[in-house]
Amino acid sequence: MLANYHTHTWRCNHARGDERSYVEQAIAAGIRVLGFSDHTPCPFPDGHNSWFRMSVADCPDYFDTIRRLRDEYADRIEIHVGVELEYYPAIFPAQLTLLRQQGCEYMLLGQHYLYNEEDNIYSGDLTDNPARLIQYVDQAIEGMSTGLFTYLAHPDLIHYRGDKSTYLFHMRRLCRAARELNVPLELNLLGLHDGRNYPTRVFWEIAAEEGNRTVLGCDAHCPEALNRPETEAAGRRFLAEMGLAPEDPVPLVKLS
Repeated sequence: MLANYHTHTWRCNHARGDERSYVEQAIAAGIRVLGFSDHTPCPFPDGHNSWFRMSVADCPDYFDTIRRLRDEYADRIEIHVGVELEYYPAIFPAQLTLLRQQGCEYMLLGQHYLYNEEDNIYSGDLTDNPARLIQYVDQAIEGMSTGLFTYLAHPDLIHYRGDKSTYLFHMRRLCRAARELNVPLELNLLGLHDGRNYPTRVFWEIAAEEGNRTVLGCDAHCPEALNRPETEAAGRRFLAEMGLAPEDPVPLVKLS
C-alpha cells in the first residue's frame, strides 16, 4: 500500500496515539504518502457539540502539528493534512471558510450523520426506513457534486436492511453519480478488520457493474492500523472478487 489518506488523531475523542506514532508506523509499513484526515471541526451556529470530532479550538494545533511533522519527515515520507467531512448544507460554507483559513489541503467525504447532524440520525444505525437510505444517498451525491472531495469514504456505511430492491436502486444512484463525477469510492479497511456492516458485498457488486474508481482506506484510529498487511490483503482480494482494483495513490483534490 503506497498511500493512505484516511488517518485520524486523538483530537476526535475516539482515536488514540500521537501523530508521530502514526508517521512511524506508516514508514514501517512502506507507505510513501500519508494523509491525515481527522474528523473536521464544525462551527454549528446553535452551539451543537459533536462528541466524535475535534473542536474548533483544536483546529490550529492539528494543522500546525501535521505540518511540522511533514517538514521533519520530508526525506522519508510525503505527508498531507486534510479532514474527513460530512456534507451538511446548512454549515458547509462556514466549514469551508474555517478550513481554508487553516490551510487544509484536502477533504474526504464521510456522511456519518444525515441532514445537518443536530437531528442525531447516524447513518450507521440499523434501519429499515427507506427515507433514511434516500437521504443518505441524496446527501452524499450533493456533497460529491461540489467537486471538492478527494473520495467518498465508506460509501456503504448506511446500514439499511429493508427492501432489497430499494437498496439496490438507490445505491446504484450513488455509484452512478460517483462514476459520472469521477469520485473514487473507498473500501474501508477498518470496517473489514472490525467486522462492521461495511464493506457490504452487494454494494461493491453494484460498484463493479458501474465501473467505479476505488481506493483502499485504513481509516486509522490507532497507529497500528496503518500496518495491517493481512487486512490490506483481504481488502484487495475482496475487490478483486468483484473485478475491481484500487488506485494507489489517488490524486488529491486540493482545497484552494
